[in-house]
Amino acid sequence: MALRMSGARPTSRPKTPEGRIGTREHLLEAAGQVFAEKGFERSTAKEISERARTNTAAVNYYFGGIEGLYDAVLEEARNRIFSDQAIENAIAGKKGPKAKLEAVFGIAVQTLLGPLSSSWVLRVLGRDMVTPTAASYAATERLVLPRALILRRFIAEFVGLPEDHPAVARACVSVMAPFFMLILGDRRRMQRALPSLGLGPGDAPAMARHLVQFAIAGLEAIGRDAKTRPDPASRASPRRRAAVREHENEY
Repeated sequence: MALRMSGARPTSRPKTPEGRIGTREHLLEAAGQVFAEKGFERSTAKEISERARTNTAAVNYYFGGIEGLYDAVLEEARNRIFSDQAIENAIAGKKGPKAKLEAVFGIAVQTLLGPLSSSWVLRVLGRDMVTPTAASYAATERLVLPRALILRRFIAEFVGLPEDHPAVARACVSVMAPFFMLILGDRRRMQRALPSLGLGPGDAPAMARHLVQFAIAGLEAIGRDAKTRPDPASRASPRRRAAVREHENEY
């Protein structure tokens, strides 16, 4: 897809009311708000620039066009929820998969139930998850797939099965499903349907504890079941195994 805004890069940074420092950050924040409200297809560099109080050329200068800006917004949103550094910090010093799982779930739930839940971050990610655009494919390849590989390896180690076992793939979906619900779900409707659920910052520790207990019990059951009752789909074809190896080598 061609960039919706093109042109030569300016020889000097565009002047803004805030000055040169911080223009990129102002654009990211303004773009996040506009993309959350309208989606990528109905957003324009002009509107984003006006909200950021800068000129339109700044979008080209810092991001190469509106598609590059959208890519950067998605990366910023994902990192605010679940950055690689946050994961490393959470599991530092933790021994065993259970302790690591509890630590990672803890920071993720705390983030999703905190102030971030009312920002543009979840709405942008939710829109892109439901209706992905061509502009988001590059970000998905760069950010989501490597983390999916890490998750798959972790789950495989936890249940004691090969990474290409179908039960591992299904377990990944089960583990991630509650987080998708917290990103995509309408909080008011969820609270109305389940008044005692608790979706505020103070509820995060209890929610994280529940999700960890649920996940661990499920993973342990899946591991036992797979070892006592072989899954016909686990006899992966050479083509599937080759695809798994190729995917691993990419990251």
